[in-house]
Order: sequence, then C-alpha cells, then structure tokens
Amino acid sequence: MSRLSAVADAAFAPAARAVAARRIPGATLGLVTADGERALVSTGHAQIEPLREPLTLGHWFDLASLTKVIATTPAILRLADQGRLDLDRPIADAIPDLRQYDVAHARERRITFREALSHQTHLPAVEPIYTYGDDPRRLRAFVLQREWRAGPPVYSDINFILLGIAIERLTGRPLDHLPMAEGLAWRPDPAMSVATERCMWRERVLKGEVHDENAAALGGAAGHAGLFGTVDGVLDFALGLLGGSGASAAALTAMRERASPTRTCGWERRVPGWPGGDACDDTTIGHTGFTGTGLWLDFERGFAWTLLTNRVHPSRHSDSGIAALRRATGDAAIGAFDAR
Repeated sequence: MSRLSAVADAAFAPAARAVAARRIPGATLGLVTADGERALVSTGHAQIEPLREPLTLGHWFDLASLTKVIATTPAILRLADQGRLDLDRPIADAIPDLRQYDVAHARERRITFREALSHQTHLPAVEPIYTYGDDPRRLRAFVLQREWRAGPPVYSDINFILLGIAIERLTGRPLDHLPMAEGLAWRPDPAMSVATERCMWRERVLKGEVHDENAAALGGAAGHAGLFGTVDGVLDFALGLLGGSGASAAALTAMRERASPTRTCGWERRVPGWPGGDACDDTTIGHTGFTGTGLWLDFERGFAWTLLTNRVHPSRHSDSGIAALRRATGDAAIGAFDAR
C-alpha cells in the first residue's frame, strides 16, 4: 500500500461510517498531490431506489455548485485573461440589456464581475426561478429584467446565473457547448450516473440529469449548477490548479486571494468552522455542492481532496450529517497526510 493510499483510508473512515449507518447511500474520496500522485476509495451505492446499484469509481456525480468553481469561475477568468472583460467593470458590459428598463438606477447594472464571483452583491441566495415558466429563454429574460430584492451580501446562486449568461453572451455559445476536460461533462451517461433526488417537481428519481431545479429550467446548464464529474475528472482539475498548469498566474491569484473575509473569486477561503475542517492551511480554498459534493485545495501542502456523495438520494429531507462529515474528512485527510 502506498503512503497516499494509507492517507485515503484514514480520511475515508468518517464517510465509510456514514454509509454503514445509512445516513448517505454512497461516497467516493479522491486525493491528489501536486506531483500527480493520487489515491481513490469508494463504498456504498450509486442508487438505492427504485433499484440498488453499487457505486464504482467510474460513476458520474452531479457536482451541483462545484459548477461555480470548476466551470464558471475559470471561464470568466479566461475571458479576463483575453481582455474580453474587466473583473472590476460591471457585468452590464457583457449584458447590456440587464435591467434595460431602468438603466439609470438599477443596482444590478452596477454589479462587477469580481463582486459576483466573490458574492459581494445585494442579490438573494436563491429564488425558485423554475416556478415562473418552462421556456429557458424566457426565464433568462426574467432573471435579467427582475428587480431583485436587496439585502446584505450572501452566497448567491443568482450571482453565478448572471455570470453564466455573461459567458454565453461573450462567447456566443450556450454553456453546455463549452468544452470540458475528460471526466467533466454537462450531459453524462445516465447509466453511469449517480442518482440524486426523487424530485417532487419532475416526479421521478433523477439520474444523469441536473438535480438543481433552476438549472434544469434554464436548459440543464447554468452558471451555478449543471456540471457532472467523475472523481478522476475532479482531481485532474484540482491537479491543474495545484501545479499551475490549469490557469494563468493572474487567474490563480484571483482564485486564491481574499476578495472578502471569507471569499476569493469563486472559492471559499478557510475560516473557523468551514466545511474543509480546521487542520488545513490558512490559504486553503474549497467549495461544496448541495448534492453532497466538495473539493478543497491546500496549496501550502500541495495537496487536494474531493469528497463526492449522493446525500440527497432519495430525498434531501433527511439528516445526512453532511456538514460534520465534510469537516471530519478534511481534518482526517490533513492529519494523515502530515503523519506520513
């Protein structure tokens, strides 16, 4: 057994206990170092209803809000690298029809790309956009023309829905036409996808289609959700950031430097009580996804880990213990990594 495999076994122990206790159907953990060494471990089921299906390392997970950091944030930062947008300029530069009936006074027109990336806007956390209609084009228009209720800065899906629309406008292509690396996809093979929820709106167990209702209503791919990935696909992305090959120096700086007390451009920075645990370095960045996914990168150690679960299957309305599980996994991973 390699030393990293021993780290993986130690870090996976909390998830294995959660699966054994039937708090979550299945879990996969992946670890990778900056020099490319990786270790993978998995247990449980990809689906438990209506049929039971064992989980494998080749299964696709609905990454949920990891879409924000694996797809949307890198796309915005690449466009900035190309000079096609300025992070400190308003999103309205790319979306001139944003709140077009109140150009002089609409707050939304003053939101900058950097503010949206770091969730430093007045926009709400979420809105049931899918309840306003079935036409993706009309729902995009609704998002752009709505006068959003104002409040203090919060983690907001609306920020990233706007960023996704900006990407579509600047590239001239829908998000699900943007190329993704191997192991990442907007339309995975349903037969090899992990099941998520028995959706009350769609009246079926979701498998290979996006769990997030708003992303589904917007066509299946949006700036805040819609991306799927295998554990190797997520680790390949993390390795690119750890090694510096996956983004420009300017983009890496934007993703690592604090834009607020808790956020960078796209990512969350380590703060007391955050999902990555307390053992990691202060410069560690990470993000979670509602379906039960997460990715964390400790640049000081040159080490990253992803915990992928289907904690919303068959229902989100149960106590999966995901918050404590994520923290325990992070602390166990760092503790075992340091003790190698």
